[in-house]
Amino acid sequence: MDASIISALAALTGAAVGGLTSGIANWRSQRSQVRAQWVLHEETRRQTLYRDFIEDAAKCYIDALQHDKADIPSLVSLYAKMSAMRAISSKPVVHHAEDVTRKILDTYLEPDKSFVELREMAIDGTIDLLHDFSGACRDEFEQMRPVHF
Repeated sequence: MDASIISALAALTGAAVGGLTSGIANWRSQRSQVRAQWVLHEETRRQTLYRDFIEDAAKCYIDALQHDKADIPSLVSLYAKMSAMRAISSKPVVHHAEDVTRKILDTYLEPDKSFVELREMAIDGTIDLLHDFSGACRDEFEQMRPVHF
């Protein structure tokens, strides 16, 4: 075989390997960027859903503590948000959302609380119905974020 042919084949092989390596690196980089954008979008979507659920649940809970007649439109909104969570959230988040909703429904069946009782609940922490739900949401967000070495 002629030395010039060997040199030409080596150059072509080197160019092919270099181009392939560059193409693979570009594809992986683009794939990584798309994944990062998707995670950011999902995180923002869930943050909005969880914020709205927390606001609705807090309003319903205070209403339940002070009244025995349920605020049906607010409860429907709460259940709608919980159903949306079933579609996109982790099982712990959904479980805690169900617990919150169940507690709100049970609270409507209890006697109304006076201001003094509400103050005592605030002091001893029993008024914080959303503590476990918030923690589950935080854990979910931490798991969504990529680990960097």
